Amino acid sequence: MAKIAILGFGTVGSGVLEVLDKNAAGIARRAGQKIEVKYILDIRDFSAHPKAELFVNSIDPILEDPEVSTVVETIGGIKPAYYYVKSALEGGKNVCTSNKELVATHGAELLALAVKHKVCFLFEASVGGGTPLITPLHQCLAANVIDSVCGIVNGTTNFMLTRMEEDGMSFEEALKVAQGLGYAETIDPSADVDGIDACRKIAILASLISGSEVHPENIPTRGIREITIDDIYFTRKMKLAVKLIAYASRGEKGGFACGVEPMVLPNEQILAGVSDVYNAVLVRGDLLGDVLFYGKGAGKLPTASAVVADVVDAEKIGTAIHDSLFWRASAPLKGKITNAGSYTYYVRVNNQDLQTLKEDLDGVVLSLQNQNQTAVLTLPMTEKEMEKKKAKLEKDGIHVATALRMLEV
Repeated sequence: MAKIAILGFGTVGSGVLEVLDKNAAGIARRAGQKIEVKYILDIRDFSAHPKAELFVNSIDPILEDPEVSTVVETIGGIKPAYYYVKSALEGGKNVCTSNKELVATHGAELLALAVKHKVCFLFEASVGGGTPLITPLHQCLAANVIDSVCGIVNGTTNFMLTRMEEDGMSFEEALKVAQGLGYAETIDPSADVDGIDACRKIAILASLISGSEVHPENIPTRGIREITIDDIYFTRKMKLAVKLIAYASRGEKGGFACGVEPMVLPNEQILAGVSDVYNAVLVRGDLLGDVLFYGKGAGKLPTASAVVADVVDAEKIGTAIHDSLFWRASAPLKGKITNAGSYTYYVRVNNQDLQTLKEDLDGVVLSLQNQNQTAVLTLPMTEKEMEKKKAKLEKDGIHVATALRMLEV
């Protein structure tokens, strides 16, 4: 029998206990032994809980108990999660976590610690919630060189953009609905709407496919605050969808691009049809080609099921799993990762001077006007070229309200 400890008894932590109780027989069969929760660490009062005897308010009994083979971390954030996880690994215990911030920030260090102490550091739930991504990338697709990953990895912003498109809501109205449903934080929703959550997730995927640590602070990140109902109006007329896209890709000449930003997608593109709180990640391998991973990116039981699957792997496979699940530590870059690719841009300006717009952009392939605004699709250009053209437009008295790259895969 394997005995585990759960750190944090919030949504995911309580879900882990529920999954282990509900599917105990099947989990034991897959793990080759029963898995039993011996401790639950939470500083709150759970004296009325049916399993109150499991609760402790200090990490020490868990670290000192040789019977505990695996620690499940669902506290979130860096403090105190980092100390707890590091101490558990150094003490010879496996760790399974859903903590994307921890993995994105300290993943390389914690993976190295796991290898050193012959244990596991697993984090399937940190990116796709209940949708498997990490395991397919390092196991099922092991024969492939992964050329790129891109997609929708934040359900909250995808829900908001869906409401803006389907119900004509403004950003503020869609955010209020998302907060009312519990999808977005009430006090500070910036982790979702400013792309921070998506940045952490793509940092993990980028590190995995490149084999070298990609630091979140080096990833250029934009959220969806700039998207207005005017953009939704024009993009719908152009048969485009607006999605918050996280991407990481290898360049043909050895470069590496990585970022998070709102992009426009042709309606026939598979990611354009992903709506509401669903996530979808398109992975391109050199042998397999394209494969899509689709599902809900959050939720109590979906996320908990991914954590429990990691517990099964930790107990059954052990440290050998890090033959493929690993990336090297690297120093942060001095600036942001640059993207040298050429893209068609969707550009919206608060001006009807279409002639100047065409001249300064060196031509457009499509233009629409409504009231005092103009939206166009440009010829392909690099980010640097677009910045120069925006500066030229400003000089000519035309302010660019929105400029979004088109994702073409």
